[in-house]
This record gives sequence, structure tokens and C-alpha cells, in this order.
Amino acid sequence: MKYTSGTCGRIFYLHIEHGEDPIKTINTFVKEKEIKAGVIHFIGAVKNAQLVTGPAVDILPPIYHEESVVLAHELIGIGLIRTGTDGPAIHLHISGGRRDEVLTGCLRGEAEAFILVEAMIIECAGMEIPMTYNSKIQIMLPDLK
Repeated sequence: MKYTSGTCGRIFYLHIEHGEDPIKTINTFVKEKEIKAGVIHFIGAVKNAQLVTGPAVDILPPIYHEESVVLAHELIGIGLIRTGTDGPAIHLHISGGRRDEVLTGCLRGEAEAFILVEAMIIECAGMEIPMTYNSKIQIMLPDLK
């Protein structure tokens, strides 16, 4: 196990309105505020989104299985802000449901807020979580020295 520590910094509430892209909005906001590390909690509803719902099979490097969320789904999610090579690296996971269908996975690409997505960002001051390319897994991963 590796770890780093910091303290709670600024806290922000984001009101992401109907039709806005919550992924783009959160990314832009975090870059503008120069947040290097933090936690994102969010609730609301999205549609027209892509989720990575795990690997197709358990091999490395992974071949991802994706699901489309076309119709509006209620969501609850959490994300981490880490230090990327060209600014903050954001990783968002959600669980979204509509009627008796539930999907859980990594929210990627684009999405569209349905009515409202509310996000609370808690900055971790004095902390950096650098991301580096892992050649075995072939993705960017946190790399604490």
C-alpha cells in the first residue's frame, strides 16, 4: 500500500442544468479552479451517456465492455480528482437506474444532464496524486512514489 495525505481545502457546489454535459462541466470547473486533488459526489439524472461496465473478460490489458444510457436514468456517483500530465485527471463512477434497469460503471465521453445534476467537490489541499502510464495494463493509473 502507498498513501499520501492532505487537508480539506475549498468546497464547491455545482448546479449542472438540463442539457449540460456534466462530464465537460466538471472537467472545465476543476481546471478553472486549479483543483489538483479532491473528491466529487453527485446526484441527479443523465441521458445519452456511455458507461464502461467492466472488462469483457478478466485479462490484462482489459478490453472494456460499454453500455449506452440513452433514456434518462437517475444517478448517484462519486469521482476522484488526480494530477494529470496536462491538468486535473478526473475519474467518475455512477450507478444509474430507470425502472427495473440498473447500470453501474465508469462515466466516460459525453453525457447530458436530465433536469439537474448536483455535484459537491471537496478539494484535498496539499496533495497531489500523479498519474502515469502503466504499460502492463495500458492505461493511466495513480502512481504514488
